[in-house]
Amino acid sequence: MFELSIVIPGSRPKFLPLALFTMAALLSGCGANNGSTGKPGPAAMPATEVGVVTVTPTDVALITELPGRLEASRIAQVRARAAGIVQQRRFVEGTEVKAGQALFQIDAAPYQAALASAQAALAKAQANLLQASTRAERFKRLAQDKMVSEMDLINAQSAHNQALADVGMAQAGVQTARINLGYTAIVAPISGRIGRALVSEGALVGQGEATQLALIQQINPLYINFTQSADEVMKLQTAQASGQFKRAGAQAAQVRVILSDGSQYAHAGKLLFSDLSVDTTSGQITLRAELPNPGGVLLPGLYVRVRLEQAQAGNAIVLPQQAVTRSGQGDSVLVVGSDGKISQRTVKIGAQQNAQWVVLGGLKAGEQVMVDGFQKVAMLPPGTAVKAVAWHSTAPQTAGVAAAAR
Repeated sequence: MFELSIVIPGSRPKFLPLALFTMAALLSGCGANNGSTGKPGPAAMPATEVGVVTVTPTDVALITELPGRLEASRIAQVRARAAGIVQQRRFVEGTEVKAGQALFQIDAAPYQAALASAQAALAKAQANLLQASTRAERFKRLAQDKMVSEMDLINAQSAHNQALADVGMAQAGVQTARINLGYTAIVAPISGRIGRALVSEGALVGQGEATQLALIQQINPLYINFTQSADEVMKLQTAQASGQFKRAGAQAAQVRVILSDGSQYAHAGKLLFSDLSVDTTSGQITLRAELPNPGGVLLPGLYVRVRLEQAQAGNAIVLPQQAVTRSGQGDSVLVVGSDGKISQRTVKIGAQQNAQWVVLGGLKAGEQVMVDGFQKVAMLPPGTAVKAVAWHSTAPQTAGVAAAAR
């Protein structure tokens, strides 16, 4: 091994290994390269990535979501119009019945006897009429020959008219008895689904009042009754009149129903009418829609959510809800420019569509709006450029709109 001798004045010479001296020289050279020689230092950090969506104007349906309740389109209470004992029930509870179908049978014997009595009274009245008619005709001929007095003729004609009236009363009695007899066979007034029987065989019904026996409801189609704020209706009408919004269509507005489990009912309904007055206690306007219900899947009384398309916003923009910042000073978004720098932009919000906002102004087609990466951007110095990457939602998309136009 080679050694290097180092002599310091006033001291003894020291000897160092040549390998250590060489290593020190190399380290000194490496340190010099990081100085003013112009060679690169550590690698630069990559730009922060943020998720963006590209602005694409389109026609957006403005749909109002409101709570509603289902109601049968036709309801008929089956009542006993004849007093008597129920002898038989002729339907299966909870099934579909047709108009005119027999439902109950009340003891008809008293009414059959009443009909026979009325028919006998009619026969008697008709016999009296024949006799009175013959006598009046004979007195008329005798009066022409001056063989009876005028008073006798008047009496004969009066008896004839009275007998004629008695026949009319007897005929009405027969008709009434026949109607009452018909009431003993209770039939369905409408087609629909019948519920449970409210009386059983052997029950005495119709005493003093028309006893309810069952209920028939026509559930195809169903009605949906719901209410909407009068203020929202007026704002929508004003926007339509100014041309900002256009009507959903010339036909009746389409209605979609959301069930309690969040699923959308397969069949669409149509709006029938809106009330002409505003409820003074709630400030709401009542609306009604008609909904097909084949198979009777939906039942009256069920609470649902109603999605009603009332208008369309032209050249509107739909943004994810998290992209919009709402405050007392207004609504704003962050826009990523072509140079990667972020700027704040004030926008005009129209409606909420699921987890999205409908933007009516403040953005242009092709601009990139920041949706994800807000926490990372907050840690960067102002003016720092970022890298925009396309953002894709992971949440399931559902059709419909959750609020009316502001």
